[in-house]
Amino acid sequence: MKPKVVVYKRMSEKVLDYIRESCEVHYFPGYKEEYEAFLAALKEAEGVLGSGLKFDEVLLDQAPKLKVICNTSVGYDNLNIPLLKERGILASNTPGVLNDTVADTIMALMLAAARRITELDQFVKTGGWSENGFSQQQFGIDVHHKTLGIIGMGGIGATLAKRAHFGFDMNILYHNRSRNKAAETAYHAAYCTMDELLAKSDFVCVLTPLTSQTEKLIGKREFEKMKQTAVFVNAARGKVVDEKALIEALQANEVLAAGLDVFEKEPTDRSNPLLKMPNVVTLPHIGSATAETRMKMAQLGAENLTAGVHGKKLLTPIY
Repeated sequence: MKPKVVVYKRMSEKVLDYIRESCEVHYFPGYKEEYEAFLAALKEAEGVLGSGLKFDEVLLDQAPKLKVICNTSVGYDNLNIPLLKERGILASNTPGVLNDTVADTIMALMLAAARRITELDQFVKTGGWSENGFSQQQFGIDVHHKTLGIIGMGGIGATLAKRAHFGFDMNILYHNRSRNKAAETAYHAAYCTMDELLAKSDFVCVLTPLTSQTEKLIGKREFEKMKQTAVFVNAARGKVVDEKALIEALQANEVLAAGLDVFEKEPTDRSNPLLKMPNVVTLPHIGSATAETRMKMAQLGAENLTAGVHGKKLLTPIY
């Protein structure tokens, strides 16, 4: 008999067919609308595939046969890791396959914020250019030959450093839990304290995972230490940043601009002051959102899932 698994995120038929070869698949692309059926399937499931759903004690109690939870994301702040370990449940994520795509998104945010792309796009489209012309007050700032500070030099951080160093001749500073000697050698990245990075960087990019230690890692104190001409970019998790402090820093001209792919609450409220600021570029958490990369992430998640329910080694285990 094939092991039963639950897939709770929309997947291509190609990926679903791969899982169906060795598993009985219960598919809930809109699990919130089918929550009772989803919970019923979870009671018999040995594996789960998706992303974003918080597996706390209450939900895990609904899944007594669970062997493995597979995230189709690099982040796993939705998982209670100590509790999973306690219950003997394996967990996996999808690192590596999204590094290039997310690094592209971050570079786009840096460029758009620095050169005021979205602001000037609206200026042209709403007739401002034809009516008033273009003035020096609308100039942006250069990206090339500036200093980029990366907080969190993991796979995505190193891929970003590569683009910034070779593509834009940027100087790279980084702060991480441990030294990344490979990035230091390949991209001339310099390891430094958080305060030194904040004080010296023209662009500050946070790429840390969300944990109890990193929640609101960047707050009022950190924004005050940044250059007034600095561009702040967050493509990690919204809660890594104190959003209220960011808003206040922008309003007080303590930082020049921001590029955000993530927010404390997602989707963010339409009343969020960040959405009214012309010097803030906002995206709907689309760092890895290309068809090619999402397919790779789904396939890797599926391979982890089938391995886990059949007692094999996970390809990309979290622990």
